[in-house]
Parts: sequence; structure tokens; C-alpha cells
Amino acid sequence: MIPPAAAPWMPELCRLPRLAAMCGMALLVVVVLALAPDGSRHWSLGQLLSASGFALWLALAVSMVLCVLRNALSRLPPALGAVAAVALAAVIALVGAGIIHALYAALGDRFIQGIGFWRFTLGSAATTALISALALRHFYVSDRWSAQMQANARAEADALQARIRPHFLFNSMNLIASLVRRDAAVAERAVLDLSDLFRAALGAGDGDSTLQEECELAERYLSIETLRLGERLQVRWQRDDDLPWQQPMPRLVLQPLVENAVLHGISRLPEGGLIDLQLGCADGMLQIVIRNPAPDPDAPALLLSRGTGHAQHNIAHRLGWRFGARARVTAGWSGGYYECCIVIPVRQGEPP
Repeated sequence: MIPPAAAPWMPELCRLPRLAAMCGMALLVVVVLALAPDGSRHWSLGQLLSASGFALWLALAVSMVLCVLRNALSRLPPALGAVAAVALAAVIALVGAGIIHALYAALGDRFIQGIGFWRFTLGSAATTALISALALRHFYVSDRWSAQMQANARAEADALQARIRPHFLFNSMNLIASLVRRDAAVAERAVLDLSDLFRAALGAGDGDSTLQEECELAERYLSIETLRLGERLQVRWQRDDDLPWQQPMPRLVLQPLVENAVLHGISRLPEGGLIDLQLGCADGMLQIVIRNPAPDPDAPALLLSRGTGHAQHNIAHRLGWRFGARARVTAGWSGGYYECCIVIPVRQGEPP
């Protein structure tokens, strides 16, 4: 069996944001040289434009060459490949600067007036090599950080598979066994709901879910718990008419929070209670609120058995990685009720 090829370690420079960053750094060097307070020369607008055009040309040329040779350079050890990439950028700058110097010298342009050939070419090569090394290092660290964040999110999603606790499985199986003789149709529905629930748990780290799938999964979980708790568990869904049902979401976002509402709220109250689930969309943000009665988590009798908040931290981390800083997960207990709120940006143009 042939092992899969490792992903290239060389940063990808063909993406538009990376090209823009390379061009921005090139222009920044020109601005720094133009503003340098050494009094050696005064830059005219024409010289500034010529230098900017030359810097942009070098930035694009280096980026394109390193992009084309990315896979080849990635086959080398990282240290050797980085040296080769920087040396290649210097050679490109050396050749380009030599051509530009000869062209402007033939035209008698003031852009290179008073600058010798070797000073211009070697200076351009050294500057390009330095900026390329800094840019490649920055992109490399950024790519590694992004890969680490993705790996952490995937690991936490995989760990979330265990959120459907063994006692829930055992209780569900016992419930189904008791229903088989008494109500076969209800037992069959419970088996199908349980199957869908564990199928979603096994695929927790595999791609995105949707708002509709997350709600359906929560409904299946609540259907099983309703059979177990009976009238002690009441559920009320409040959904706006224009919800973006196909909004991409990480898997197992809603069900663990609903499970917490049942486990730490309803099941601990002798009289049970109502789980209120509200879904709305306003100002480009989707808001999901789960509210349920719950005993005081700081009560002495509950200090040893209260939840650790792992599910909420896990979900907040995955939503933050998926949607950025605009995603929020807030929760708190007040006046006998526990409320958890999820807010995420809606993808533009998402149909309801």
C-alpha cells in the first residue's frame, strides 16, 4: 500500500490575499526608501511610480515562480527548501534588476541616475531575498497555526462523539425493549431516532451540517427522552418563518446543548419542566436560544454533580473557528432558569 503524499509545507502564494500581501510588502519597501531621512536623494513622483512598478513586478514574479515550484520545493527538507526559495527570489531580483538597469540606462532615465549597476542589482536582490524570507516565514507560521486550529477543532469534534453518554444508550435500549411488546410502532420509531442520533455522533468531525439537520437531530433526541420522562418533559419550538435552513454549521452543535437542558435541568426537577427553543434571524445573524428550568447550580447539593461546561466550550470553540469573532455562545442561570444562546452570522444569499 502506497502511503498518501504529505501536504506541501511551502506556503501557497497563488491565492489572491497572499499576492496582495506580497505586493503590499513590496510597496512598503519603496515607501520606506522614499521617506528615509538620509538626504541622499529626493524622489520625484515619476521616480516613485517607477520604483513602485519595479517592486510590484518583482513581487509578482517571485510569487508566481514560488507558486509554480511549490511542490518541488516541498520535496526538500524545510530548511533546505526555504534557503532554495529565498535564493531563487534573489536570482529573480538580480536578473530583473539587471534588465531594468540596462533598459533605463539606455533610455537615460533619472530613475537610476547615479546608481551603479552592481549596487542596483545586488541591492535589489538582497532586499528581495530579505522580504521573501520574512514573508515566507510569516505565511509558514500562519499556515501551521491554521492547521493546528483545524486539527484541534477536528479532535474536539471527534471527542464530542462521546457526548451521547453510555447511560443514555442503556436507558434508551431498555425503553425500547419495554415498548416492543406494548407498542411496536413507537419502539420502531425510537430505534430509528436512536440510529440517526448515533450516526450523527459518528460523523461529528466529517464536514458541515445544516441548521435543518441540527434541528432534526435535536428533535430525535428529545423524542427519545420524551418517551422516557413522559409528561415531565415538555418541548416548545419557536421558529421564525424566514430561517436559513441550509445555513452550514458544524455537526453536533444543538443536540449537546439540548442534552444538557434535559440532564442538568428537567431530569433533576421532580415536576420536570418546559424546554423552550427559539430560532430567529435578524440583521444577518442567526440566534438560537435554549431555555429550561433548572436548580441552582451553586446549591450545596449540586456542587459535586453539576456540569463542567465542556460541551459549551467545545461548541463555542468550533463556532469561533468556523465563523470568526462574530460567533458567540453565552449561557447563564437566573431566577430558576438556565439559558444558552448561540449567535452566528448567516451566509449571504442563503435560501430559507
